[in-house]
Parts: sequence; C-alpha cells; structure tokens
Amino acid sequence: MLNYFITALFWLATFILLVGLWRRAQLWRNGQAAEWKLTQLFTIPKRYFVDLHHVVAREPYIARTHVATAGGAVAAIALVAINYGLMLYSTMLNWAIVIATCIMFIGAFFVWLRRTSLITNQPPSRLSKGNWSRLPYSLLAFSLGLLLLTLPITTLSNSIAVIAALLLLAGSAELALGIGMGGPMKHAIAGLLHLAFHPRQERFNDQLSTALKPLNLQEKEFGINKPSDFNWNQLLGFDACVQCGKCEAACPAFAAGQPLNPKKLIQDLVVGLSSGTDASFAGSPYAGIPVGTHAGSPNQAIVPALIEAQTLWACTTCRACVQECPMLIEHVDAIVGMRRNLTLTQGSAPNKAPQLLENLRQTANQNGEDNLARYYWAIDLDVKTISPITPVDVLLVAGEGAFDMRYQRTLRALVKLLKAAKVDFAVMGALENDTGDTARRLGDEATFQMLAKRNIANFNTLKFKRILTADPHVLHCLKNEYPAFGGHYEVLHHSTFLAQLVANGALKLSKSTETRKLTYHDPCYLARYNNETKSPRALLKSIGLRVNEMERSGLRGRCCGGGGGAPLTDIAGKQRIPDIRIADARSIGAEVVAVACPQCTAMLEGVIERPEVLDIAELLAASLVVASSAVTGLVIESTVVAA
Repeated sequence: MLNYFITALFWLATFILLVGLWRRAQLWRNGQAAEWKLTQLFTIPKRYFVDLHHVVAREPYIARTHVATAGGAVAAIALVAINYGLMLYSTMLNWAIVIATCIMFIGAFFVWLRRTSLITNQPPSRLSKGNWSRLPYSLLAFSLGLLLLTLPITTLSNSIAVIAALLLLAGSAELALGIGMGGPMKHAIAGLLHLAFHPRQERFNDQLSTALKPLNLQEKEFGINKPSDFNWNQLLGFDACVQCGKCEAACPAFAAGQPLNPKKLIQDLVVGLSSGTDASFAGSPYAGIPVGTHAGSPNQAIVPALIEAQTLWACTTCRACVQECPMLIEHVDAIVGMRRNLTLTQGSAPNKAPQLLENLRQTANQNGEDNLARYYWAIDLDVKTISPITPVDVLLVAGEGAFDMRYQRTLRALVKLLKAAKVDFAVMGALENDTGDTARRLGDEATFQMLAKRNIANFNTLKFKRILTADPHVLHCLKNEYPAFGGHYEVLHHSTFLAQLVANGALKLSKSTETRKLTYHDPCYLARYNNETKSPRALLKSIGLRVNEMERSGLRGRCCGGGGGAPLTDIAGKQRIPDIRIADARSIGAEVVAVACPQCTAMLEGVIERPEVLDIAELLAASLVVASSAVTGLVIESTVVAA
C-alpha cells in the first residue's frame, strides 16, 4: 500500500512541478529575445559543481550544508523516480534511498541550525525570513517522511505510517509547488536553468566578463523601462535568487545606509515579473523606504512604482554583489540598464550628474576644461607628445584625473619611473578625450558611444604598441568596452607594467625607507573588473614593504565609493562609503594606505582623520636607485618630490 502511495505521490508531484515550471516559463517569456541553444542544458553539471560551488565554497559551513542537502535530495528523488516511478519496488534501491535521505536530513538539520541561535548568538541578518524560515522544516519533513516510508526493516504502525505520509506530503508540496507559486524552492529549477542560459556565457569559459553590452541607439534601444524590457534569461536569473543576502553584506551603499539593497532590488524585479507587491519581502529594506508600498507588473514602468530612482543612483557599480552571488546573478547589468532608460528618455540623473554629462558632450572632458590643460603638469618633465608620424612603444593615457593636482603627483611619479626604466613613451596631449566611463555608468550610452568612437578614431591615426594608464576606469573602458566598437588595443595598468619592468630588471629599485604600517586598498575596477590583484602587491614587496591585509581585500575588497558616478549623484546615507573603508584600514592599525586609482585616492583622502594615502607609483618613485647621470629634464631623488 505504501509503495503505491509513494508512486502516486511521485507522479502527482512531478505533474505539479511541470505545470509550475510551465507557468513560470510564461512569465520569463515576457522578456526580450536572447540567443540560446538547447544543448546548453548539458553544461549544467559542470557549471553547478565547479562554477557555482566555487563561489559557495567561500563559506565552508554553508558549502558543506548545501552539498549534503541538495546532493541528498537530488539522489533521493532520482532513486524514487527509478524505484517507485517505474514501480520496481526494489529493497536494494530502498536502502540507497535511505542513505540519500539520511544525508539530506543531516544537511537540512544544519540549515535549520543556521537560522536559529543555537550555534551563533544571532542568525546572519542578511538572511531573509518569512517563507525562507519555513524551508528548513519542509526539507526535514520531506527527508524524514521519505526515510520512514522507505526504510526496509520493520513494518510501520498505522499511526506512524500516517505521520510519515503527512510529512512526505508537506515536504513534497514545498518542492513541487515552489516553482509555480514563487516559493523558496523555485530557485532550484530556475537556478539550474540560469546556469545553462546565463546572459554572460563567457563567464563559464575562463573569460573575465565585466563589460557592459552596447545599446543599438539606431534601433531606439534606450535601456530598461519595465520588467518585460529585460531579456528573458535575465528574468530567469532574477528567479534564481536564494535571498542569501551575500550581495547585501558586500554592498557598500547598503553598509553606508543609502537606499539600496541589491537583494531586495532583485526581489523587486521578481515582483514586477509576477505582478505583485513587495509586501511579502522579509529581508532588510532599503534604508528610509518602507516595505509594502511598491508594486509592479511586466508592462508597467519600474520607476517609481516598483523601485525608487534613488535606489538605482546609489549604486557604485563596484560589482561586489556580483562577486559574492552564489547564483551568479548580474545585478550591475540590471541597474545600469534601468539607469540608461532614466538618462536617455528622461534626462533625470540627479545632482551634479547632468552638468558633467553636458560638459562631456561639449568639451569631451568632465569639467569643461581646455583639453590641452590635461598635461600642464608635465611641462617641466620633458614628456613627448605623440604625433601620427612618430611611433612609440607606450602611449600614456592619463584620464580625467590629470586635471586634479593630487593625481598629478601620481602621474609625475609614474613619468619618473618610466624615464628611469628608459621606456619609449608619449602622451596624447590635446588629442586625449574622456573615455566615457562615467557617462556609461550613469546610463548616458549616447555620450559614451560618441566619446568612444572619437577616441578610437584618434587612436587609429597614431602608431603605438600598447596603452598605459594609472586609472583602472580608463583601463576597463579601453580594454574591455572599446572592442565592441572596433577598438582593439593592448592596455595595461601602471601596476602591471611597472611589475613587468621590475621583473625584467629594467626598473631598479632600492628598499623603501617607509617604516610605517602599510595596507593596500584594491580598486574595484582593477580587481573585480580586471582581475589584477597580484602586481600591486608584488611591487610593494619588491621595495621591501609588507602589505597588512584588511579584512576585505583582493577580489572581495570594499569599494571606496568613487565608481559608477556615485560622487556625482550623491545619494544621502547614514555615513560615507570612504569613511567605512578608512575604518577598515584603522582597524588593523595601518598608517599608510597604498592605492592604485585616482578615484580611490580622492575618495579616501576626503576622510578627515585617516592614514596617509599614497599611490603605488609614489612609493616606488621614492625608492628609485639614483642613476650615475641625471635623467634628461629630471632629478631622481630618494624621496617623493611633490609636483
């Protein structure tokens, strides 16, 4: 009798699950077309066991818990499908089911422990409650009920059999109904499909995929106005969210008390996909914005009915949320997509952003300066300006920071290092324009494309082998985003290039006289966007400096708050993001913060009480070995000479 009950329940649950999947798929189909192949389904095992678990494994407790829970569940359900779905009723297979359900039960028990205060004084605040608090009990009920009904040792009493059947029914309902009704278990199916049909397929082919995709402005693509403007596989990705809150814990804007929580933003988009309200959201709200006051539908404008504009403008585009997400969701793509619509169709970027965008359109730089003034700092350094008839090895692109006197100290130090290493380099002079990085992050794709095409046209008139820059934002634009417009160049960050010069002996450095405790702050656009974390540390080590790492460093470093146009949109919070980062440095007793980005320098130096902030180029220039003869137009000293 019990055998037939399990068989009937299995096929009923399968039917309900398929109906639910079809219903959810109809919602995903509201999105725009995107390329996909059915054969991508075969990539799921590798992407699940390697790519996904590579992220999950950063938190060993939940990694082991997930392996036990999910692995035990999949094995148990597969065995039930064989033994009961096909009505084999094999005792040997029952023993295999018992083993699988025991593993699942242990995993579910640790899921339950994590959400209680039995192990820690307080469960992680980033975890959503509500239906997610129910999930451990559903998993325990499913595994215990299946265990009791399939254990081939003794015959169960009627009362125990009824209890076991009810437990199995309750657990099966969670699994089967979850996908169609939008419950927690929808992530199991949506997550696997998301791995197969991910919007950035190159992420799974050992390629760094951080560039924004261009809009076809001729086809009147103006970003995301309503949920149905997203590609269907992006909507699928939003449904894959497990509300673990790792993005929330990593987000600098959330930490600063600004009205952004990337987890809630994704859940709001799920609400818009399924025509609902945010009233059932049981996680941390946006600061200052109450839960339950917003609603949406697939064809209704997202802003402001579903998401407030200030939530989108608070983002620094640092990609910390993307880096931490175990389901590999692309939060930044979604945010910039919505910004694009606000900027291109309404011109509604807040605070100082509109003036900057106008300056870019009129003068090709952010402050409306004479472009020739970008290199006034180099007048006394005998720096060559490139011309179409004079080839050089290295083209130095200074970026927007070159108008700033503080960043000029970094650039002067870099020039000293290049000259000491006898590098054949030149600058662009008046030919250099803004790369368009800030315009693009603010959603002004039209201005970005105008600048990109103008810069590419200028580059194509010049003869050089590679581009060098001390600005990671310039690096990212030229290296990763210009290729979509025909601009293919070898682009190096100054830390990477200087590390090469030190390694091959071209740049001679002595041991630094710096004795203060030093830490290194990883720029988001160098680390997460370009995977460069080793060269800066190698350079500091080469002059005898020990890097005392902050708690958040490398690919998981905390943002300085300077990216994505955030200093321009200037969304209010409870504290400033750079203050939080300097607090990280203070917590380890750092007296010097080494940096490798002009925006990081500006943001961190804006903190009143702080350690000294020095670019890596400045630290290296202070350790240059004194040459036997003076370098033309330059005196190399054992200490940094301020501009």
